Amino acid sequence: MISIIQAAGWPIWPLVICSIVGLALIVERFVQLKRRRIVPVKVLDEAISISRGGVPGTDIVAQLESHSALGEVLAAGWRAINSNPRCTEGEMRDAMQTAGRKVAHRLERYLPALATIASAAPLLGLLGTVIGMIEIFGSQAPSGSLSGGNPAQLAHGISVALYNTAFGLIIAIPALIFWRYFRARVDGYLLALELSAERFAQHLAPLCPGTANRFRAGAGQ
Repeated sequence: MISIIQAAGWPIWPLVICSIVGLALIVERFVQLKRRRIVPVKVLDEAISISRGGVPGTDIVAQLESHSALGEVLAAGWRAINSNPRCTEGEMRDAMQTAGRKVAHRLERYLPALATIASAAPLLGLLGTVIGMIEIFGSQAPSGSLSGGNPAQLAHGISVALYNTAFGLIIAIPALIFWRYFRARVDGYLLALELSAERFAQHLAPLCPGTANRFRAGAGQ
């Protein structure tokens, strides 16, 4: 491997850095985007069951918030009702939407960097190819014939051109595949979070003091 890097010349080093960073991002996203961390099974049903008799206390709210990304969104609805004696359904939904945006930003973390590596790696490989071609033409004799040039410099230029092109594609193709995979996975999680949050908001709507007071005032009129 070291001999290949040496044969590819200095243009290979940006590609090596890209490969290390890309691999680290892929491993990190695999760990952070596990389903149990985002939308665990039965969390929504358990939250609805707990709050059938009213909004629970701060300890249970904090426990749900630290459980998963979905728990963080659901706990925002509980917290909004607990912290505001006159909380309306709209305010409760706004709190959950704000928490959802924070979760979405966290789920999409590092995906732009992975997409950048997928786009930049072929260009870096092309740069190495151009540099290798420059060395090839530089090895020619003044007459323009390759036979009278420096064979070692000619071979080095060919190595630089081919190795950098290959390395650029080897890095870009997996990075693009994993970026699309993680992008689709995040989109699926966001849809599941949105549907779960909507169902939970409908469940919590009658528990909002401000909404209940408004309904009673309207009935009294």
